[in-house]
Amino acid sequence: MKKLLVFLLVINFAYANKIEEIFKEYNIEGTIVIKALNKNIQYIYNEQRAKKALLPASTFKIPNSLIILNEKLLKDENEIIKWDNKKRFLEVWNKDQTLKTAFKYSCVWCYQKYSKEISIDKYKYYLKQFNYGNKKVGNSSYDFWLQGDIKISALEQIEFLKNLYLENLPVEKKNINIVKNIMIEEKAKEYILSSKTGWATFPKEKHGWYVGYIQTKEEVWFFATNLLISDFNKLSLRKKLTFKVFKTLGII
Repeated sequence: MKKLLVFLLVINFAYANKIEEIFKEYNIEGTIVIKALNKNIQYIYNEQRAKKALLPASTFKIPNSLIILNEKLLKDENEIIKWDNKKRFLEVWNKDQTLKTAFKYSCVWCYQKYSKEISIDKYKYYLKQFNYGNKKVGNSSYDFWLQGDIKISALEQIEFLKNLYLENLPVEKKNINIVKNIMIEEKAKEYILSSKTGWATFPKEKHGWYVGYIQTKEEVWFFATNLLISDFNKLSLRKKLTFKVFKTLGII
């Protein structure tokens, strides 16, 4: 076991400089954590930030979807969520939605609609059951994941995603499967990508998330990328950087 740990440590050092070069190439600061399901391999770039508790922003739509389904506020991913006819800045939000489309397009008003029906105590209960971040909600259940007290680190995101994938969460299995299905972003020949983005705009240092897992023929890799992003036009870097790291590590 000691030899294995030393070998893995060497791997991490060998790739550390290459990952750092990718961050420099994109001229961005942040962290990335990648962990294998079945092998004792974990890559961490910028461990200090990987441990830092941050607002989850729209990555909270993963646990929030589980909670909404488990509370039977929606029966499945296809039930219609009626638009309230209020214009928002993203045109794709300005129509009826389903949980599937609301998740895909990160439709804030859809989740706020149901979060108002879930009490603070109920949220606290689920966050404790999920062991999600610092498990704090604050004084309002309306949008605490955007500007409230809830915080989660990249390392904690990984552990939550692993429990989701393994269905080790105390909610109905059918609801876990629904969320796992709506998380699928891409099906390619070599992999299946399940993910969620997020952008926290209320902190002084705005940050963007890209979290999820990528299934290859050999392994399942969980990932959590967090980047300091203040410009809406640079949000695409979340996925670009993550995929460049995947390719550098030989994951895809």
